[in-house]
Amino acid sequence: MSNQKQNIAVIGAGLMGHGIAQAFAVGGHEVRVYDAHHEALDTLRARVAKNLRTLGLPDDAQLRVTGTVDLQEAVSTADVVIEAAPEKLDLKRSIFANLVRLAPRNAILASNTSVIPITDIAEGLATGERIVGTHWWNPPFLVPLVEVVGTARTDIAVITRMIELLSSVGKTPVHVKKDVAGFVGNRLQHALWREAIAIVAEGIADAETVDTVVKASFGRRLAVLGPLENADLVGTDLTLDIHNVVLQHLNRDAEPSPYLEDLVRGGRLGMKSGEGFRSWTEQEATELRERVAKYLRDFKAVD
Repeated sequence: MSNQKQNIAVIGAGLMGHGIAQAFAVGGHEVRVYDAHHEALDTLRARVAKNLRTLGLPDDAQLRVTGTVDLQEAVSTADVVIEAAPEKLDLKRSIFANLVRLAPRNAILASNTSVIPITDIAEGLATGERIVGTHWWNPPFLVPLVEVVGTARTDIAVITRMIELLSSVGKTPVHVKKDVAGFVGNRLQHALWREAIAIVAEGIADAETVDTVVKASFGRRLAVLGPLENADLVGTDLTLDIHNVVLQHLNRDAEPSPYLEDLVRGGRLGMKSGEGFRSWTEQEATELRERVAKYLRDFKAVD
């Protein structure tokens, strides 16, 4: 099925939705994107076209992306539906209730949630065997990973179909075998963030130093050397010795850091407000975004 052209529906035309639509359109599939906001749809093709130009790809893929404010129109003939709405459980449950009702009975229904267990989204819904998680990473047209997550009810054939489809459009799908909050990537990422915030909150180092330590040390290896590969490289015996010393000193808070909560309460929301853990001018924020995008483009080109 993955080699056949399919009808893909994407729910949400925002940052993730338009990039997911682009990935499938570049793969030759017809994509309909639903969004309740006309302004998001008005710029949909233009955003896809801009991304294609930066990647040096032909812009004809944008013609395979069509926007609509009619959910039934978006999903009525879909083979695969991917929800890319905000991270609000009640909203996602409402969307999936409509998808179960409106999409073809054999369509795969997937959520792009980055942290919410798929079981929670599918709770109480009929045809749970075709509901699956597909966690794409931002920007979805540049970052290859997609975490494919099933529930206890998900048919393994649905997971197989999804992995084959994602592979066929150049993604790197992995099967997450247990449906847990944060899946794999965000559990690892936010464990690191928790410790980084604790280091700043405890006055061990400032935010700039923490970022420099990561970028100038183990961060340089991560693209080619995963953490467990690294443990095997240095030896599990050395890893155990280090853990016997350091683990007892790492942050174990089960709730968000008070330091982080104070930032949010104070309106220090990061680049969008000009200050978060660090201070940002508009130019600095733009330059950082551009450096990240260029790095990912260059890495993709080499890969």
